[in-house]
Amino acid sequence: MARYVLKFGGSSVADTAKLYAAARKLTALHRQGHEVIGVLSAQGRETDRLMGLAREVDPDCSGRELDGLLSTGETCSVSLCGLALRRLAVPAVGLTGWQAGLQTESNHGAARVLGLSSDRIEKELQQGRIVLVAGFQGINASGDITTLGRGGSDTTAVALAAFLKADRCLIYTDVDGVYDKDPHRYPDAVKYDVISYDRMLTMARSGAKVLHDRCVELAKQHRVVIEVLSSSQDLPGTLVC
Repeated sequence: MARYVLKFGGSSVADTAKLYAAARKLTALHRQGHEVIGVLSAQGRETDRLMGLAREVDPDCSGRELDGLLSTGETCSVSLCGLALRRLAVPAVGLTGWQAGLQTESNHGAARVLGLSSDRIEKELQQGRIVLVAGFQGINASGDITTLGRGGSDTTAVALAAFLKADRCLIYTDVDGVYDKDPHRYPDAVKYDVISYDRMLTMARSGAKVLHDRCVELAKQHRVVIEVLSSSQDLPGTLVC
Protein backbone atom coordinates (compact mmCIF):
# COMPACT_ATOMS: atom_id res chain seq x y z
CA MET A 1 0.00 0.00 0.00
CA ALA A 2 1.24 3.44 -0.93
CA ARG A 3 -0.02 6.96 -0.25
CA TYR A 4 -0.71 9.20 -3.24
CA VAL A 5 -1.71 12.83 -3.66
CA LEU A 6 -3.42 13.55 -6.99
CA LYS A 7 -3.98 17.12 -8.09
CA PHE A 8 -6.39 18.06 -10.89
CA GLY A 9 -6.16 21.51 -12.47
CA GLY A 10 -9.07 23.63 -13.64
CA SER A 11 -8.99 22.29 -17.20
CA SER A 12 -9.04 18.73 -15.82
CA VAL A 13 -12.33 19.25 -13.93
CA ALA A 14 -13.91 21.81 -16.25
CA ASP A 15 -17.15 19.88 -16.88
CA THR A 16 -19.05 16.83 -15.70
CA ALA A 17 -17.29 14.40 -18.03
CA LYS A 18 -13.88 15.57 -16.87
CA LEU A 19 -14.93 15.45 -13.23
CA TYR A 20 -15.92 11.82 -13.69
CA ALA A 21 -12.61 11.10 -15.43
CA ALA A 22 -10.79 12.55 -12.40
CA ALA A 23 -13.01 10.54 -10.06
CA ARG A 24 -12.16 7.34 -11.93
CA LYS A 25 -8.42 8.00 -11.63
CA LEU A 26 -8.83 8.45 -7.89
CA THR A 27 -11.00 5.32 -7.74
CA ALA A 28 -8.51 3.17 -9.65
CA LEU A 29 -5.75 3.79 -7.09
CA HIS A 30 -8.14 3.39 -4.18
CA ARG A 31 -9.33 0.01 -5.44
CA GLN A 32 -5.72 -1.13 -5.68
CA GLY A 33 -5.55 -0.67 -1.91
CA HIS A 34 -3.68 2.64 -1.81
CA GLU A 35 -4.42 5.68 0.35
CA VAL A 36 -5.61 8.47 -1.92
CA ILE A 37 -5.84 12.23 -1.42
CA GLY A 38 -7.25 14.35 -4.25
CA VAL A 39 -6.63 18.09 -4.58
CA LEU A 40 -8.91 20.00 -6.94
CA SER A 41 -8.75 23.42 -8.56
CA ALA A 42 -11.79 25.49 -9.44
CA GLN A 43 -13.50 24.40 -12.65
CA GLY A 44 -12.31 26.00 -15.89
CA ARG A 45 -12.28 29.79 -15.65
CA GLU A 46 -14.34 29.92 -12.45
CA THR A 47 -11.73 31.90 -10.50
CA ASP A 48 -11.69 34.54 -13.24
CA ARG A 49 -15.50 34.68 -13.14
CA LEU A 50 -15.49 35.20 -9.38
CA MET A 51 -12.81 37.86 -9.68
CA GLY A 52 -14.96 39.62 -12.28
CA LEU A 53 -17.92 39.63 -9.91
CA ALA A 54 -15.77 41.07 -7.14
CA ARG A 55 -14.47 43.85 -9.38
CA GLU A 56 -18.01 44.83 -10.36
CA VAL A 57 -18.62 45.55 -6.69
CA ASP A 58 -15.17 46.95 -5.86
CA PRO A 59 -12.64 47.58 -8.66
CA ASP A 60 -9.88 47.63 -6.02
CA CYS A 61 -11.01 44.44 -4.26
CA SER A 62 -8.47 42.58 -2.15
CA GLY A 63 -7.94 41.04 1.26
CA ARG A 64 -10.02 38.85 3.50
CA GLU A 65 -13.39 39.09 1.75
CA LEU A 66 -11.91 38.47 -1.69
CA ASP A 67 -10.13 35.36 -0.41
CA GLY A 68 -13.39 34.09 1.03
CA LEU A 69 -15.10 34.57 -2.35
CA LEU A 70 -12.34 33.06 -4.51
CA SER A 71 -12.04 29.98 -2.28
CA THR A 72 -15.58 28.94 -3.18
CA GLY A 73 -14.48 27.80 -6.65
CA GLU A 74 -12.31 25.00 -5.28
CA THR A 75 -14.89 24.11 -2.64
CA CYS A 76 -17.45 23.64 -5.40
CA SER A 77 -15.11 21.32 -7.34
CA VAL A 78 -14.51 19.18 -4.26
CA SER A 79 -18.24 18.83 -3.59
CA LEU A 80 -19.00 17.90 -7.19
CA CYS A 81 -16.19 15.33 -7.28
CA GLY A 82 -17.46 13.92 -4.00
CA LEU A 83 -20.88 13.46 -5.58
CA ALA A 84 -19.29 11.72 -8.57
CA LEU A 85 -17.41 9.33 -6.28
CA ARG A 86 -20.59 8.58 -4.37
CA ARG A 87 -22.26 7.77 -7.68
CA LEU A 88 -19.38 5.39 -8.39
CA ALA A 89 -20.00 3.76 -4.98
CA VAL A 90 -16.61 4.84 -3.63
CA PRO A 91 -16.28 6.11 -0.02
CA ALA A 92 -15.01 9.68 -0.03
CA VAL A 93 -15.08 12.89 1.98
CA GLY A 94 -14.55 16.45 0.79
CA LEU A 95 -12.68 18.99 2.92
CA THR A 96 -12.06 22.70 2.56
CA GLY A 97 -8.57 23.98 3.23
CA TRP A 98 -9.43 24.86 6.81
CA GLN A 99 -11.13 21.51 7.44
CA ALA A 100 -8.01 19.79 6.15
CA GLY A 101 -5.92 21.87 8.57
CA LEU A 102 -3.65 23.64 6.07
CA GLN A 103 -2.12 26.48 8.07
CA THR A 104 -0.80 29.59 6.32
CA GLU A 105 0.52 33.08 6.85
CA SER A 106 -1.99 35.93 7.01
CA ASN A 107 -0.96 37.47 3.68
CA HIS A 108 -4.28 37.40 1.83
CA GLY A 109 -3.99 36.59 -1.86
CA ALA A 110 -0.46 35.17 -1.64
CA ALA A 111 -0.20 33.30 1.67
CA ARG A 112 2.63 30.83 2.23
CA VAL A 113 1.97 27.43 3.76
CA LEU A 114 3.28 27.03 7.31
CA GLY A 115 2.13 23.58 8.30
CA LEU A 116 -0.65 21.01 8.43
CA SER A 117 -2.81 19.81 11.28
CA SER A 118 -3.37 16.43 9.68
CA ASP A 119 -5.55 14.63 12.25
CA ARG A 120 -8.73 14.91 10.17
CA ILE A 121 -7.10 13.63 6.97
CA GLU A 122 -5.41 10.73 8.74
CA LYS A 123 -8.68 9.76 10.42
CA GLU A 124 -10.54 9.71 7.10
CA LEU A 125 -7.78 7.70 5.38
CA GLN A 126 -7.83 5.16 8.20
CA GLN A 127 -11.54 4.70 7.60
CA GLY A 128 -10.84 3.77 4.00
CA ARG A 129 -12.06 6.95 2.34
CA ILE A 130 -10.65 8.95 -0.54
CA VAL A 131 -9.99 12.43 0.88
CA LEU A 132 -10.73 15.37 -1.41
CA VAL A 133 -9.15 18.69 -0.44
CA ALA A 134 -9.94 22.09 -1.93
CA GLY A 135 -6.76 23.51 -3.42
CA PHE A 136 -5.53 27.13 -3.37
CA GLN A 137 -6.72 27.83 0.18
CA GLY A 138 -5.81 27.52 3.82
CA ILE A 139 -6.46 29.16 7.18
CA ASN A 140 -4.40 31.68 9.13
CA ALA A 141 -3.84 32.03 12.89
CA SER A 142 -6.95 34.24 13.16
CA GLY A 143 -9.14 31.55 11.66
CA ASP A 144 -9.63 33.41 8.38
CA ILE A 145 -9.57 31.82 4.92
CA THR A 146 -6.47 32.66 2.90
CA THR A 147 -5.57 31.92 -0.71
CA LEU A 148 -2.14 30.90 -1.93
CA GLY A 149 -1.83 32.92 -5.12
CA ARG A 150 -0.99 31.75 -8.63
CA GLY A 151 -0.44 28.01 -8.82
CA GLY A 152 -1.96 27.65 -5.38
CA SER A 153 -3.54 24.24 -5.94
CA ASP A 154 -0.18 22.80 -7.00
CA THR A 155 1.28 24.19 -3.78
CA THR A 156 -1.57 22.63 -1.78
CA ALA A 157 -0.88 19.23 -3.35
CA VAL A 158 2.86 19.34 -2.71
CA ALA A 159 2.34 20.60 0.85
CA LEU A 160 -0.05 17.74 1.60
CA ALA A 161 2.36 15.25 0.03
CA ALA A 162 5.18 16.63 2.17
CA PHE A 163 3.35 16.78 5.50
CA LEU A 164 1.51 13.48 4.99
CA LYS A 165 4.70 11.76 3.75
CA ALA A 166 3.07 10.62 0.51
CA ASP A 167 4.99 8.34 -1.81
CA ARG A 168 4.28 10.52 -4.83
CA CYS A 169 2.43 13.66 -5.88
CA LEU A 170 0.68 13.27 -9.24
CA ILE A 171 -0.24 16.53 -10.95
CA TYR A 172 -2.73 16.16 -13.79
CA THR A 173 -2.93 18.93 -16.35
CA ASP A 174 -3.69 19.56 -20.04
CA VAL A 175 -0.19 18.54 -21.18
CA ASP A 176 1.46 15.15 -20.77
CA GLY A 177 4.56 16.36 -18.98
CA VAL A 178 7.17 19.13 -18.82
CA TYR A 179 8.53 20.37 -22.16
CA ASP A 180 11.47 22.60 -23.03
CA LYS A 181 8.93 25.03 -24.54
CA ASP A 182 5.17 25.33 -24.92
CA PRO A 183 4.00 22.24 -26.88
CA HIS A 184 0.76 24.01 -27.82
CA ARG A 185 2.74 26.63 -29.74
CA TYR A 186 5.85 24.75 -30.85
CA PRO A 187 5.45 21.37 -32.58
CA ASP A 188 9.16 20.63 -32.06
CA ALA A 189 8.95 20.97 -28.26
CA VAL A 190 10.81 18.18 -26.45
CA LYS A 191 9.40 16.50 -23.35
CA TYR A 192 11.57 15.69 -20.35
CA ASP A 193 11.28 12.20 -18.89
CA VAL A 194 12.97 13.47 -15.71
CA ILE A 195 13.85 17.01 -14.66
CA SER A 196 15.62 18.27 -11.55
CA TYR A 197 14.06 20.60 -9.01
CA ASP A 198 16.60 23.30 -9.86
CA ARG A 199 15.97 23.10 -13.61
CA MET A 200 12.22 23.16 -13.03
CA LEU A 201 12.59 26.18 -10.73
CA THR A 202 14.54 28.04 -13.40
CA MET A 203 11.85 27.29 -15.98
CA ALA A 204 9.02 28.28 -13.64
CA ARG A 205 10.70 31.59 -12.81
CA SER A 206 11.20 32.21 -16.52
CA GLY A 207 7.47 31.93 -17.19
CA ALA A 208 6.79 28.23 -17.71
CA LYS A 209 3.22 27.61 -16.58
CA VAL A 210 3.30 23.87 -15.84
CA LEU A 211 4.30 24.29 -12.18
CA HIS A 212 4.56 27.40 -10.01
CA ASP A 213 7.92 28.17 -8.43
CA ARG A 214 6.53 28.04 -4.85
CA CYS A 215 5.30 24.52 -5.49
CA VAL A 216 8.71 23.41 -6.78
CA GLU A 217 10.54 25.13 -3.89
CA LEU A 218 8.37 23.21 -1.42
CA ALA A 219 8.93 19.94 -3.27
CA LYS A 220 12.69 20.47 -3.24
CA GLN A 221 12.71 21.37 0.46
CA HIS A 222 10.78 18.24 1.45
CA ARG A 223 12.04 15.94 -1.34
CA VAL A 224 8.56 15.34 -2.72
CA VAL A 225 8.62 13.43 -6.01
CA ILE A 226 6.23 15.10 -8.47
CA GLU A 227 4.94 13.46 -11.62
CA VAL A 228 3.30 15.74 -14.21
CA LEU A 229 0.73 13.81 -16.26
CA SER A 230 -1.99 14.34 -18.85
CA SER A 231 -5.53 14.21 -17.48
CA SER A 232 -6.93 13.13 -20.86
CA GLN A 233 -4.32 10.67 -22.18
CA ASP A 234 -2.79 7.58 -20.61
CA LEU A 235 0.83 8.50 -21.35
CA PRO A 236 4.06 8.54 -19.34
CA GLY A 237 4.63 11.91 -17.70
CA THR A 238 7.63 13.82 -16.38
CA LEU A 239 9.23 13.17 -13.00
CA VAL A 240 10.40 16.24 -11.07
CA CYS A 241 12.86 15.01 -8.48
